[in-house]
Amino acid sequence: MEFPDLGKHCSEKTCKQLDFLPVKCDACKQDFCKDHFTYAAHKCPFAFQKDIQVPVCPLCNTPIPVKKGQIPDVVVSDHIDRDCDSHPGKKEKIFTYRCSKEGCKKKEMLQMACAQCHSNFCIQHRHPLDHSCRHGSRPTVKAG
Repeated sequence: MEFPDLGKHCSEKTCKQLDFLPVKCDACKQDFCKDHFTYAAHKCPFAFQKDIQVPVCPLCNTPIPVKKGQIPDVVVSDHIDRDCDSHPGKKEKIFTYRCSKEGCKKKEMLQMACAQCHSNFCIQHRHPLDHSCRHGSRPTVKAG
């Protein structure tokens, strides 16, 4: 044998493969081959100290802290019910700007305020003549 000190044997009892690039487990500090370096593959007794997963809210993508002994699903559910910024049941209104013209019930996505009376109007009544604007100077010709 040319290099007797090169590499290490896998610490898994059923393997003992000579590996030239062994991986040291950060929990139990033993050397393992590529097939047994994960906590589950070598049944690491100290995995609970290192293998900590933080659940993420599926709605707002915020990491949710979970204390020892708590069930992650319950904690995430509580977060969704109380603290979550994204409310799936709450739908935001798009058409929020209602026309100020008497008798008109149209709503617009964008605010269209009259430059003279500063009231909000729909596209049809946005011009001062179309909503009978009483503020400022009145034009003599009706549009359109």
